[in-house]
Amino acid sequence: MKRCILGILFFALCLSLSTSAQDVAIFRGDLQHTGVYGAPGVPKLNGIKWKFHTGGRMISSPTVVNGVAYVGSTDGNLYAIDSGSGALKWKFETKSWEVSSPAVVSGVVYFLSYDSHLYALDAATGQVKWKFATGGEKRYAGTHPHHLEPAAETMPDPWDFYLSSPAVWKGAVYFGSSDGNAYSLDATSGALKWKFHTGDVVHSSPTIADGVLYIGSWDTYLYALDAANGTEKWRFKTSEDPDIHNHVGIQASPAVADGIVFFGSRDSFAYGVDAATGKQLWKFSTDGSWVNNSMVVHDGKAYFGTSIPGFIHAVEAKTGKVVFDLPTGTPVFASMALAGDTLYLGNFGGKLTAIDLKTQKPAWVFETDGAKQNAAALTNQDGTIKFEVVFSSLNLFYDDMVIAVHKLFTMGTILSSPTVVGNTVYFGSTDGNLYALQ
Repeated sequence: MKRCILGILFFALCLSLSTSAQDVAIFRGDLQHTGVYGAPGVPKLNGIKWKFHTGGRMISSPTVVNGVAYVGSTDGNLYAIDSGSGALKWKFETKSWEVSSPAVVSGVVYFLSYDSHLYALDAATGQVKWKFATGGEKRYAGTHPHHLEPAAETMPDPWDFYLSSPAVWKGAVYFGSSDGNAYSLDATSGALKWKFHTGDVVHSSPTIADGVLYIGSWDTYLYALDAANGTEKWRFKTSEDPDIHNHVGIQASPAVADGIVFFGSRDSFAYGVDAATGKQLWKFSTDGSWVNNSMVVHDGKAYFGTSIPGFIHAVEAKTGKVVFDLPTGTPVFASMALAGDTLYLGNFGGKLTAIDLKTQKPAWVFETDGAKQNAAALTNQDGTIKFEVVFSSLNLFYDDMVIAVHKLFTMGTILSSPTVVGNTVYFGSTDGNLYALQ
């Protein structure tokens, strides 16, 4: 009888451990931000498990812990949603955009809001444990961006959609801020441990490997800092674009694997850099297309998407040499996710595509509600954007670009990075929905 009881207890413990091992507690799945998930995923699409609608765009990427999905919306709320049923558990209002992806560690939810606070909430109730005021959250700005008029006016970049997503390591929470700093706070109290100032807005999310924090800035540099004290170990410079502020800045978050830091830049290159020294190992040209998403790194390959024209590139992780390319139609801003032999990719046209890496071809494609309603009017048959419809003129005033971005958002654009837990893929859309596919 005792053996039977012990056997049941052992089975229950193993089940508990295997379930918790599939939890996704931070952006990109782990502190190294490789985008690889230890879950079966959805190699064959059965359909929508559930969808949860909010009053704003869902740009934040969901984290899923202990059967709860945590995600932000531009309606000013951070949501806790039952990951099995899609039912609301609680919501927390800041009255400002929530575009940072939360981290959930030891029963606490950490996220950065456009109200210029880093919040720590009780994961079970949504009650505030503490909040920390930054120097102010804002979009990257410059004069004459993308050739927009009026040339002398400083304007926020209409393609800057994200805030930094926090990481938690050894009792500290780390994040970047629009005030130009990378921060380390005590995870229990919110007290400042250290801050490191860069030359511009920091919307890249911190990656931590072997005690080193890697983070990008719009000042063109990728920084390697001692995570314990914030001391700079090295910095790596990407290209500048001082006239129109188009091909400049690091929006993407780095990934670290096998001693290499992988990251993309708006300077139209993807990079592989030695993690210890900051020495460039390889540089991949996208021929003028931004790399705003974080790379997936697995099994000797790195995967990333581009803006215009939209492509997914697979390259050798050590050399940056091309393995294969696939067109995506519309731009790719959201980071991809890999589970098993399937790579999940969201694009501006509101399509989530599952790519079978064995065949290097799409296994299935899911369209958001926004895509079903509006994509046909805004895209060509090959999936590319009808620029003559989206943009009112070729000599763009700033306001015309803002209107164009909002037109694109009506397609249910996927800026939220997919999260894979068990046999379910979770992601948000600008149509206001959080989707759970199985």
